[in-house]
Amino acid sequence: MPATAIALQKEKYSVLHRFMGLELGNLYRLVTSAHKGVKTKVFYDFAETIKMPEKELAGIINLSARTISNYKEQQKVLEPIYSEHLLKLIALYEKGETIFGTVDEFSYWLKKPFWGARETPIDWLVTPGGVDIISEELDKLAEGYPV
Repeated sequence: MPATAIALQKEKYSVLHRFMGLELGNLYRLVTSAHKGVKTKVFYDFAETIKMPEKELAGIINLSARTISNYKEQQKVLEPIYSEHLLKLIALYEKGETIFGTVDEFSYWLKKPFWGARETPIDWLVTPGGVDIISEELDKLAEGYPV
């Protein structure tokens, strides 16, 4: 595979590269974008980038895959509550990719139980507050604290 093809493949599965235009580092901008609604294309692109089945990602943001499909067909944007949740997930994956080096490594970490617990970090992602908690845990991990 030529070097340019490899680079394009890496960008396809890099949250940092694929969603850099969303400016998710600023909470005010994230919420403002959520109020306007996020296009379903962002949902589908994100699912592809993190290699997560659309049905699973839809479940995490508390929608059915069919509802998202209907929004796409009707060219509707996601409602603010679902948009915010999706944007927070994208921001979390950006942080995770930065800390772990790749989306795959971060996804692996999300599925590992916390110390002595049955729950995994991915179990917390079903609410925006849970996304915030995992984001705080990543901050601690980046500072060298055990998680």
